[in-house]
Amino acid sequence: MGGTCLASSSRDFNFSLLSLIFAFLLQLASGRELSFVLLLYRHGDRSPIENYPKDLYNEKSWPQGFGQLTQLGMRQQYELGQYIRKRYSNFLSPDYRQDEILIKSTELDRTIMSAQANLAGLFPPADAQIWNSKILWQPIPVHVVPKAYSPKLRFPIFNCARYRELLRETMASSEFQSKIQPYEEFLKAIAHYSGYDLETLKNLDNFKLWNLQDTLFCESVHNYTIPEWATKDVQATLAELTMLSLSSLFGIYKKEEKAQLQGGLLVKSILETLSKAAKYPGKRKMLIYSAHDTTLGALQMALNIYNERLPPYASCQIFELHKEDNGQVFYCVVNNQHPFVIKCQCPFIDTLY
Repeated sequence: MGGTCLASSSRDFNFSLLSLIFAFLLQLASGRELSFVLLLYRHGDRSPIENYPKDLYNEKSWPQGFGQLTQLGMRQQYELGQYIRKRYSNFLSPDYRQDEILIKSTELDRTIMSAQANLAGLFPPADAQIWNSKILWQPIPVHVVPKAYSPKLRFPIFNCARYRELLRETMASSEFQSKIQPYEEFLKAIAHYSGYDLETLKNLDNFKLWNLQDTLFCESVHNYTIPEWATKDVQATLAELTMLSLSSLFGIYKKEEKAQLQGGLLVKSILETLSKAAKYPGKRKMLIYSAHDTTLGALQMALNIYNERLPPYASCQIFELHKEDNGQVFYCVVNNQHPFVIKCQCPFIDTLY
């Protein structure tokens, strides 16, 4: 899906922010033993998903076509992998061990490649694991999870009849209309410049407005010529509407029921994974999911921590399972904005199922 791109300066800021959060959590976890980690991150920088009717560029304008991981995205994920290695250097074995870590990805090229780039930073080969002295990289399996097999990493799930009904109700609700109405004249102008029909743009669940904003942003980041009408103010307003689109998919109206049908599925899976790790500790220490901005957005909505921002490229949310000295287990959740702890009995999560 669309969203913001983690360019060099913002990437450095995000990693600095993560450093502060991780330092805070290290203090928080003093005297406790880390026993399992689950990470979920968005893929790195990519080319646009599609062009818009009056776009100056088409799919052939991008080296690998639409929706593909760029070299910037590879670097972002590589650096994230390095940071994960630094944070968990005393938890994971120095070398890659297949029984300690499991990596799962959605079936799209950009998430699979992101996982591979991330692992290159997380597990650079050393000593006996160096198989080619000219290539300090080693192949590590990434298990692909097709949406048809398990939808928990790909949201929204549109084939749910009740969810589709909730979306229609959301678009017609007074809450949504009060948010979209101030943009009426802006959308008319954007329809003219982009070539889209106005009603198409106003229907936020078709992702046309989202992809328009994303396409302009990606073209800007990669130094493509931007049309004169797409000023910084216009792009900023499009970004506001993209955030409204994400909110409409997972929140605004009957958000708890939406959470139950969407991100709640992932929350349930994560809690089951952590509960199993607590009850039956084994060699596995880490589970990694390579996914999308809507995956993180749906998850944050379900946890009631969405901060009205699109999860940027290579953003990572971390769930840690700790064991206290008295044997009590708790879940620790981290993301770029909200460090907090979810105890085993979380009232909000209890309402999801």
